[in-house]
Amino acid sequence: MAGRATLTDWKDAARFARTAAPAVLRRYNRQRRSEVLPAPFTPHPKRWPDTGLHAAWLGHSTVLLKLDGFTIITDPVLGEKCGVGVGPVTVGLKRLVEPALNTGQLPRIDLILLSHAHFDHFDRRTLRMLESRGTSVVTASQTSSLLRVRRYQRVQELGWGEKGKVGPATIRAFQVNHWGARLRTDTYRGYNGYLIETPQRRIVFGGDTACTDAFRSLRSSRPVDLAIMPIGAYNPWIHVHCNPEQAWKMAQDCRAEFILPIHHQTFPLSSEPYFEPIERCLGAAGAHPDRVATQRIGQEWSLH
Repeated sequence: MAGRATLTDWKDAARFARTAAPAVLRRYNRQRRSEVLPAPFTPHPKRWPDTGLHAAWLGHSTVLLKLDGFTIITDPVLGEKCGVGVGPVTVGLKRLVEPALNTGQLPRIDLILLSHAHFDHFDRRTLRMLESRGTSVVTASQTSSLLRVRRYQRVQELGWGEKGKVGPATIRAFQVNHWGARLRTDTYRGYNGYLIETPQRRIVFGGDTACTDAFRSLRSSRPVDLAIMPIGAYNPWIHVHCNPEQAWKMAQDCRAEFILPIHHQTFPLSSEPYFEPIERCLGAAGAHPDRVATQRIGQEWSLH
């Protein structure tokens, strides 16, 4: 349950109405009566063994990961809408496709990884449903004020170049080409990509980014097993979101063996045709389409 609206919720709604509202509310009014389609695939993470690397794309930037028994979820947004929540109502964008799993279908989560505070990446309603004394959170600088931190095991804010440790995983934040303000006024909030390292695995979570050379800094003698990269919302927002070819190049910059494309097929954020991002991503892969881990919401992928 969402619970009672707080003073912060009401303030967020007021700021949203003053700043982000005009264009978003016009789109919201057009969407209100549209049908949300079911996810084309349903993953079964509770069947995943405690060895190997396993992933499922749940929609938008939400990926469920299991690294040798350690479970991570990225930017969890699992409601019908993303936006400002006031009591039982969320004012914002409506999904095109349902999440592949709801919160009740998730396994126990060890770590929630949050890239930045934008509504389509940092959903307070979903995060409240995931609150647990057994779950840790790693988030960008100046964003933990949006969380009820005492309801988690631990909440760590990371700035660029800083590292945190959760269980067997070391998390390093790095600078991407984006911005972090949730509304126009809170420009102090941070925004991160992350390198996740365990003794056996290296995973990159790109969060949200336009094209940048920053991924080259992640190279080491160990390969990156999987790069989770945004590929959508580039038309007309190419100055803040990369296109599929740029996402592929950045994945190669960090020497990733596989890419899991995110940030497409879920919310109506931009003007490119629905399947264009994944089609262009497969085109960028050329003779190696098998290196693209998932193509549709709900698909699973494993590496043993």
